[in-house]
Amino acid sequence: MGCRTVSEKLANLTSWDANWKDLRVVVAGLGLSGFSAADTLIELGAIVTVIDGRDDEINSQRAETLKIVGAHQVLLGAEHIDSLPQVDGAAPDLVVVSPGWNPRHPVLAAAAEAGIEIWGDIELAWRVQNRAGRTAPQWLAITGTNGKTTTVGMTEAILQAAGLRAIAVGNVGTPILDAVREPVDYDVFVVELSSFQLHYTHSISPLASVVLNIAEDHVDWHGGFEAYQADKAKIYERTQIAAIFNVADAKTLQMVENADVVEGCRAIGFSTDSPTVSTVGIVEGLLVDRAFIEERRSNALELVALSDIGEIVPKHTAANAAAAATLARAYGVEAEAIAMGLSSFDSGAHRIQAVARRDDILWINDSKATNPHAANASLAAFSSVVWIAGGLSKGVDYTELIKTHAQRLRAVLLIGTDNDSLRAALAEHASDVQLVDITALGQAATAVPPTGSQVMTQAVRKAAELAQAGDTVLMAPAAASMDQFSSYAQRGNAFISAVSDVMDEGTAGTK
Repeated sequence: MGCRTVSEKLANLTSWDANWKDLRVVVAGLGLSGFSAADTLIELGAIVTVIDGRDDEINSQRAETLKIVGAHQVLLGAEHIDSLPQVDGAAPDLVVVSPGWNPRHPVLAAAAEAGIEIWGDIELAWRVQNRAGRTAPQWLAITGTNGKTTTVGMTEAILQAAGLRAIAVGNVGTPILDAVREPVDYDVFVVELSSFQLHYTHSISPLASVVLNIAEDHVDWHGGFEAYQADKAKIYERTQIAAIFNVADAKTLQMVENADVVEGCRAIGFSTDSPTVSTVGIVEGLLVDRAFIEERRSNALELVALSDIGEIVPKHTAANAAAAATLARAYGVEAEAIAMGLSSFDSGAHRIQAVARRDDILWINDSKATNPHAANASLAAFSSVVWIAGGLSKGVDYTELIKTHAQRLRAVLLIGTDNDSLRAALAEHASDVQLVDITALGQAATAVPPTGSQVMTQAVRKAAELAQAGDTVLMAPAAASMDQFSSYAQRGNAFISAVSDVMDEGTAGTK
């Protein structure tokens, strides 16, 4: 099959009922999305070879399942990801890659050099959702440096309150291809998209899309901030009804202005301030719509009171609610359902989660703050902070974060193992703030490096010593967790457990 013929065939693969038979595909990665992609392609009749560098029990079980359903090959182990494999004795027609795989990976670099198309599971899902006898769902697509999962959850809750068959998919919730194959005619997919996933999309056309915010993150994966930003901006391409931007983040408006959207698509803003025309915003504690009503030049439609969303509604939570409401209004959801959905939504653990309050000291778990932008939102919510921070920095710069919040820091307790950039920013812009490197102290005390839980326990105990009435002890690391923990959730749970122990011991008064 020549390159022209392969290209033409791939261009025609726009439905479940298209001719996928005998398409030679390499699926790179055997995580949840990779397994789902391989399983789908096998069901479609493609010849599938799966590769993954990890040969562990979980992958072995997945490999056996795929072999049973008809995978051509499943190759596990580091030796199988050094180069692009053949499929059934010939070069692959297509590579479908898991989102964590860097485009500079040898397998993907070889595919690109050979002119072989590379899709992610999101691209595959967009193409196969169209199926005879079924109605494809509309997509509401969400990305941003921070707030994606919360906004997706809020949007899903609103749509379900409106009686719609809606499900959160993509970077959160159900793997998107599993949802496509479920025997349910979903009305809406609420699709969380990371920059990794967007990098490997080519033809998706959401009903409405939003970039919540954009700040430095994953620059090591993308090779720089401009490339990261360009991948985020892909979400607006081919948007049909509403390309939604953050009024407070001019870069998101620039992305909309530069996007090639469907004719008639509107640029709609969301804001935590009083809204102008074509914006959803906040007036006197009320979330209101001046975008999707006929009389928007002179009036606004009340959607929900912020006090109904939660007892504490930090600015970034209000922004997420405004974005979710804007997406729902783009779909046509009425105000009553927006109020019901946002009032019932539970943001869950590890995001501005109040863990304890005693002696007028508030303990907050924000382990989901895995980069400076997220930590900025968290720090901004409190006036005097004992800050537990640090971890795997992912190559980001902490200068602006520290310059902005130095005056609210009583002390900084460092956890994690990759804190040179954070330490340098603190030395330059917060030199008078007490700094305690908890990880370094733990390593000095024993020949064996301390575990993440041990480091967190010591950080919490030190915070209890330093915190004063009116302070917030805030665990918002501004870094990823994988250097000392398996996930941000494990890191958050370690904090919760350590705080509970301190409370039980009476170290900081009465709960």
